[in-house]
Amino acid sequence: MRGQVALVSGGANGIGRAVVERFLAEGACVGVLDRQPDALHDLRAEWSDRLVVVGGDVRDAAAHEAVLDATSQSFGPVDTYVANAGIHDMWTRLEDIPTDQLPAAFHELFTVDVLGYLLGARRMASALRAARGSMIFTASSSSRYAGGGGALYVAAKHAVVGLVRQLAHELAPDVRVNAIAPGATATGLSGLSDSEVGRGRLDERPGLMDRVAETVPLGFVAEPADHAALYVLLASATEAPFVTGAVLPSDGGLDVRRSGRHHRRQRMSGASAAAQT
Repeated sequence: MRGQVALVSGGANGIGRAVVERFLAEGACVGVLDRQPDALHDLRAEWSDRLVVVGGDVRDAAAHEAVLDATSQSFGPVDTYVANAGIHDMWTRLEDIPTDQLPAAFHELFTVDVLGYLLGARRMASALRAARGSMIFTASSSSRYAGGGGALYVAAKHAVVGLVRQLAHELAPDVRVNAIAPGATATGLSGLSDSEVGRGRLDERPGLMDRVAETVPLGFVAEPADHAALYVLLASATEAPFVTGAVLPSDGGLDVRRSGRHHRRQRMSGASAAAQT
């Protein structure tokens, strides 16, 4: 990625930070938008020469404007945009959300996980058209499967896939639009904060990652850096010039798991029928 200029939202922690560090290691210059000032300070201290950071909330259109201006003024035209900022609902079932809190919980999660992506894409589109660049969204295994979150989170991540496909259609042939769909990953992904629904952080749940690892065919939970090379692939005009509208899974083999469960159920049903006869 030497000579490329990338912008990453939610780039101070977790998968976003791993992507930023990998882009920098590959030679790119990077701008980061994040609302966590301490994490931004730490990142800036590590990488001072090819990195700019801007504090702001992805729900604020002005924050996207500010980080694009800062990045392009420092390094030149942006050719890669990674929409990554997100929050989780901590597996809150719909029936466990009080009706009077549902609108606020919906608004918070969807404005971060969907509107934040829309605002970023809207602001970056013209710059990426001019550069014939790439737009990459962080989706999730919850973009395809149930159970990786509650009703709000899973619905939002399914919406991200629809957004990727529509933007790939709208922005072609100038901009390639794709997504990475990470599965179980050890991060400090945070929950909601504006209501009593889905509070907390993933890394505050003792034993969670061990339990999740038991459901992954490869037998372990990913680290953020395990996904980063896929972002590099999609950002590269030479390595992935014919890829758009794609959602690349990085989930430890969930399709294998689901297929295995299906076949086991079939075998069990057959054995049960044989026993009854």
